[in-house]
This record gives sequence, C-alpha cells and structure tokens, in this order.
Amino acid sequence: MRSSRVGVLMSMACSPWCFACFAQLERIYLFPGQGSDERIFQGLHFDSVRYEVIAIDYPRPHRGESMSSYADRLQPQIDTALPYTFMGVSLGGMISQELCRKLDPEQVIAISSITERQELPPFYRSQRWLPFYRLMPAGIIKMGSRIAQPLFEPDRKAFAPLFRSMLKDKDAKFIKRAIGMIAAWQPPEHQNKVIHIHGDDDHTLPIRRSGADHVVTGGSHIMARTCTNLLQPILNRYLSE
Repeated sequence: MRSSRVGVLMSMACSPWCFACFAQLERIYLFPGQGSDERIFQGLHFDSVRYEVIAIDYPRPHRGESMSSYADRLQPQIDTALPYTFMGVSLGGMISQELCRKLDPEQVIAISSITERQELPPFYRSQRWLPFYRLMPAGIIKMGSRIAQPLFEPDRKAFAPLFRSMLKDKDAKFIKRAIGMIAAWQPPEHQNKVIHIHGDDDHTLPIRRSGADHVVTGGSHIMARTCTNLLQPILNRYLSE
C-alpha cells in the first residue's frame, strides 16, 4: 500500500487555475490504527474545496524500533510547504502526536487514542517490562486480534466484512512490533495542538483512563467508522476553527 490521496478527484481537463487551486489546498494526513488501514476513515467526509486528504503509508517497524524512530521514517510523506492537520485513530493518534514533536501541524486530532501514559491499559504498560508478546509468533498475535476485536468492540458487526478485510490485509509483524512501540511510548507533555476525541464505550482503551477533550456518547474504539454520524459534526467544528 502506498501513500494515497483519498479526498480529491480531478479531471484531466481542469484549467491551469484549477490546478493552482489544488496545489494550494490544506492537507489532512490520515493515520490509521494498529489493525486497520485508510478504510477506517471511509465514512468521513471532508470539504474537497478546502482539503486534500492523504493516507499515510505504514512501513513495517524495525525490530525494537521506538515510536520516535518510526515517526522519523514517516516524515518524508509529509509536505510541510502548506498548512496541514494530522488525524489519527488509536496507534495513528500516537504516531501523529510523536510527529508533532518534530513538525508543526495546524492541529492533531487523536481519535480513540491516548495523550497520557496513564491512559494506556495495564496490558500494554506491562509489556514494557515483561514483553511476553515477543515470545509469540506474529501470526498467532494477528489471529488473536481477529478473535478479540469482535468481542471487545461488538459494534463492528454492521461493518464486519470491512474490519475482517483490514485485519486480514495487515502485516502480522507490523501488529506484533507495534505492541512494543505502544508499550514503550511516552506521550509528549503540554501539547496544546492536540484534540483528543474518545468514545465512552471504548473497551480497547477505556474512557475511565482518558482525559479526552471531547467524549462521544456511545462511541467505541472503532467509532471512526461505526459512529460517523456522531463523529463528523465534531470533526467539522474543529477543522473549521
């Protein structure tokens, strides 16, 4: 999967003026989660007159790679010549915050993610000191994700084929090595550009641990796809500020 432009389609017959406008569009960079890809955002809509929407391509993390090092490798995909916003789900929200240490986006919208280490569930925090996941084959971890997701986030039922497909297409070693990045990650402090949106029915990163800026009633960990009717107005408001 390559970095893809998913928000704007243009005719080859466009005038030079149109191409000039396209070149000046603000950019929204999309960062999917550990078990998803850019399809997690496909139910959301952005103003194509104002934004060019680009999905970030995730290479496989190196063995033992830190979130900071991984973010460094994603930087070449970011065009900083024009204003841009980061929007990330779960792991994608963490990566986008890490990139915010190094770059200067207009804002970072972290959906179903964490902004403080205390928001991370005990399983992930424990893996920093007792990394049992390293003993497990990547394929087994991926299989476990496919079993656990419908149990933890039952609202995926309406979009079950999509979520099955995203997990099926995900690189097993990516899923495994992302655990280590999450477990060791220390979120940046005092990030005034970060907007944290979280659902109160998130069983993967429970709301009781979250200090979210905006809580979505009934929103799950995968609400970026399953609760677009609730999430879209919130995103529109922040993007218009």
